[in-house]
Amino acid sequence: MAAELTAHQLIAQHRPTLDLALETIRTRAYWSPHPEHPKAYGENGSLDTAAGKAAFDALTGTRLDLGQPGTDGWVGDEVSPYGIELGVEYPHADLDVLLPAMKAGQKAWRDAGAELRAMVCLEILKRIADRTMEFAQAVMHTSGQAFMMAFQAGGPHAQDRGMEAVAYAYAEQSRTPEAAEWTKPQGKRDPLALTKRFTPVPRGIGLVIGCNTFPTWNGYPGLFASLATGNAVLVKPHPRAVLPLALTVQVAREVLTEAGFDANLVALAAERPGEGIAKTLATRPEIRIIDYTGSTAFGDWLEANARQAQVYTEKAGVNTVLVESTDDYKGMLANLAFSLSLYSGQMCTTPQNLLIPRDGIRTDQGNKSYDEVTADLARAVDGLLGDDARANALLGAIVNPDVKARLEAAAGLGEVALASREVTNPEFPDAVVRTPVIVKLDGAKPEDEAAYTSECFGPVSFAVAVDSADHAVELLRRSVREQGAMTVGAYTTDPEVEEAVQEACLDEAAQLSLNLTGGVYVNQTAAFSDFHGSGGNPAANAALCDGAFVANRFRVVEVRRPA
Repeated sequence: MAAELTAHQLIAQHRPTLDLALETIRTRAYWSPHPEHPKAYGENGSLDTAAGKAAFDALTGTRLDLGQPGTDGWVGDEVSPYGIELGVEYPHADLDVLLPAMKAGQKAWRDAGAELRAMVCLEILKRIADRTMEFAQAVMHTSGQAFMMAFQAGGPHAQDRGMEAVAYAYAEQSRTPEAAEWTKPQGKRDPLALTKRFTPVPRGIGLVIGCNTFPTWNGYPGLFASLATGNAVLVKPHPRAVLPLALTVQVAREVLTEAGFDANLVALAAERPGEGIAKTLATRPEIRIIDYTGSTAFGDWLEANARQAQVYTEKAGVNTVLVESTDDYKGMLANLAFSLSLYSGQMCTTPQNLLIPRDGIRTDQGNKSYDEVTADLARAVDGLLGDDARANALLGAIVNPDVKARLEAAAGLGEVALASREVTNPEFPDAVVRTPVIVKLDGAKPEDEAAYTSECFGPVSFAVAVDSADHAVELLRRSVREQGAMTVGAYTTDPEVEEAVQEACLDEAAQLSLNLTGGVYVNQTAAFSDFHGSGGNPAANAALCDGAFVANRFRVVEVRRPA
């Protein structure tokens, strides 16, 4: 089939976008080509909210045939956390057929060069962006996110992260020139002269192991970083969140074909119930790169056992906020309440431990005791979520029974400052919706330590009483070193405390947010500017996104000859 997208067309359309992305990762300023308000959609060929919902509804109960080689059956039993059976079937692959087919197209993809690969990746992202509202429904009904969050995090913010990875990939590959003339003087003798060519070459096949909670936001960085650096990519979605990544693969295969490349450079590996193919795939010799988001246990297993691959993991940690003093008590409470409530705490960046001096804190409203701070925070969360319609819009649905079980067990770990309550969703009566629980613990009691030093993923937070700011910093430092943290927050008006917290985070490589009281929250990061994770503590061995995230996905091979 003749290419429908020429290199000239792709470069003309997408090179300006790439240049803007490259400039933004240099300046770290705000920029996004993807609107984050639903009203911006419905023009220039994109789907509006109603059309996206219709497109999603049309997918349910159908078979998504991707045209992949080696299909030996059909699988799919996704049930939305909102209670809807999706009924979509996906191809199940014979890996001994699919993996060789994926490798077959890599030579032409390698030879295309870094710029054209980047342009193809940006075309894939553009077409995904045109279907943002359809993807929002797919993310909502596989992750349990409320619609607005599924739209923003699963749509424009995920697309930003994918584009950011493409920009970093291009920057690292273009750091070395394609060719060089090398001349070495030899005194009275003729100089030594060589012509040298430098080619970025891919490692092999990249494997993206998707997560249930943020299938696109966490999946796109690795997918596009590997594809842009010349690798084929096999996407293994979480069994409960296949649809968003299957649609992504579908779009990628269409664009690759139209651009004259092998569609099998991107493929899907859906699994049968209980099949557990991630371990099998991760140790196949063809798999040379792995991107994984999920539990610490499996992330550790991948790092220890997938020895043939470059492994990038985002695992679990214990995110901590130190509360020492504030000059905006009301703003602090509102900011923390939102951070604890968003998506029912089912984010790898949600604060878990709130370290509060037992003697209280200084505020613009006077001194507040530990008990007052915890009670006021509980009231702030209660006020935020008191209206069921607003609660549903913020909380979404509990993604799986394990989260619900942890939430229910947490109430038995200490004195409950805020009890969780059940919220009814009139549109989706089968959805499991719960407000957060806040439990009071004592940082000086060994019997409480086991609770607050272990990750409790979900809408569970611990208000940990500490002896002093120094004690809090000590606990923070130890927690990041031993359990890891994706985020750290601190509230203080004391320059010495601020310096101590900052030093702890620099020493232990944790991303720090100070004194957030407005519309920016500790559990949110902006592509092109904020680093998600650091790669320097146990919560993750990589950061989204930096040069290290892309540079080892390819090697530079030199060919030299006499000039």
